[in-house]
Amino acid sequence: MSLEHIRSAAVAGTWYPDDPEELAALVDGMLAQIEAIDGQPIGLIVPHAGYVYSGPVAASSFKQMVGVAYDVAVVIASDHQSPISAPISVWAEGGFETPLGVVPVDADLAQALIEADPRITFDAAAHEGEHPIEIEIPFLRRVCPDCRIVPVLMGDDGEETVQALADALLAVLPGRRAVVIASSDLSHYPTYDDALVVDGATLAAIETGDPVRVRETTRMLMATRISNLATCTCGEAPILVTMRVAQGLGADTVTVLRYANSGDVAAGNRGQVVGYGAVMFWRYEPPDLTPSQRATLLGSAHAAIEQYLKTGRVPDGEMDDPVLARRSGAFVTVKEGGQLRGCIGHTRADQPLYQVVRQVAVQAATEDPRFPPLTQDELANITVEISVLSPFRRVVDVAQVEVGTHGLMIFKDGHRGLLLPQVPVEQGWDRAEFLENLCLKAGLPESCWQEGATLYAFTAVVFGEQD
Repeated sequence: MSLEHIRSAAVAGTWYPDDPEELAALVDGMLAQIEAIDGQPIGLIVPHAGYVYSGPVAASSFKQMVGVAYDVAVVIASDHQSPISAPISVWAEGGFETPLGVVPVDADLAQALIEADPRITFDAAAHEGEHPIEIEIPFLRRVCPDCRIVPVLMGDDGEETVQALADALLAVLPGRRAVVIASSDLSHYPTYDDALVVDGATLAAIETGDPVRVRETTRMLMATRISNLATCTCGEAPILVTMRVAQGLGADTVTVLRYANSGDVAAGNRGQVVGYGAVMFWRYEPPDLTPSQRATLLGSAHAAIEQYLKTGRVPDGEMDDPVLARRSGAFVTVKEGGQLRGCIGHTRADQPLYQVVRQVAVQAATEDPRFPPLTQDELANITVEISVLSPFRRVVDVAQVEVGTHGLMIFKDGHRGLLLPQVPVEQGWDRAEFLENLCLKAGLPESCWQEGATLYAFTAVVFGEQD
């Protein structure tokens, strides 16, 4: 590795610790606080402020990389100071120095990127002193110690530049085990309450997976002239590139992993904050459950209910089947004599499926507020149905909701409601009736879905016992 092209750490000792042991312990401690969810990132959005402010949010993104065999991480950021990249600069050789050692650049991939478009160059001066890429490297070092990097700075956020970099990456990345990381904070300097509104709208636009909607949303937010709002994202171009590249590499799902802002920490000032979001772009594959695996889960649900009614404890044994151990959300529906007796679920895919099934089976039998707790005398008469949930995807057009395929969740004014995909079929509802009853389930007027509500759709693998 050429010492001539080792980019020296510029903000170690200020934005993050410069002592290797202290830095490693800090990063590892933040990662240890995060429960990863189902999904292997193709693209990530990660904040880049000082670790005291944005470190826990950054950890939420980087934790998703643990255990995934990546060869290279492409880290993209917007220039924050002069000299500005004109318009795209790749650090193409050597490596980035950190207190945890030098992280090498994938020189072959960087050179291929330069050759893919004349607008991409190696301008070392543009990278000197910049923090948005450097701040991510210690996390990368801990979660993927063998990864090489391709650091990319963008000095222009115009559509032509965004598309040029996206096209170049899509030309050179196929076939490589790569993750693309957009290094960007969210809103800058509004009040805490205004940041919640602005960042919520920006993340909602990102959740749609539509880069055009992201552009339109940030322009609309800036036009509202919210006091002290300097920007909605300090790395909009990297975000747009990452969205397009991730989709081009097969991502079909967008998951917001975490949100916070600088006002959430003791050192922060709620009168003027910076927002931070962790977002993952990935490809979802539903579980392919064999008849035997389905029978195992159904039996486990029954056994959990029976043991809990006898002992007051949920079984805690482990299963080594990787399909059943995959992190998944699930609902369990308990019926007695063909009639609903309880239905409760866990929507976040952050625990092994078999554990979730046990837990929510017990809750459905004993904690559904619509029914009294199940008794041991009723055990012989119950049947169980399991719904293994897909990730939740934001609905931007209700015409895309398919009765019998999609379940729905709604959020509005602090209310929340969920209906599984099989419910409208069982009730004989059309799409409009499905949406109206979803509102009623949330304790809202039946027309609420047309009045600024937030809707998410999901699918489910549904199986159960005969009544």
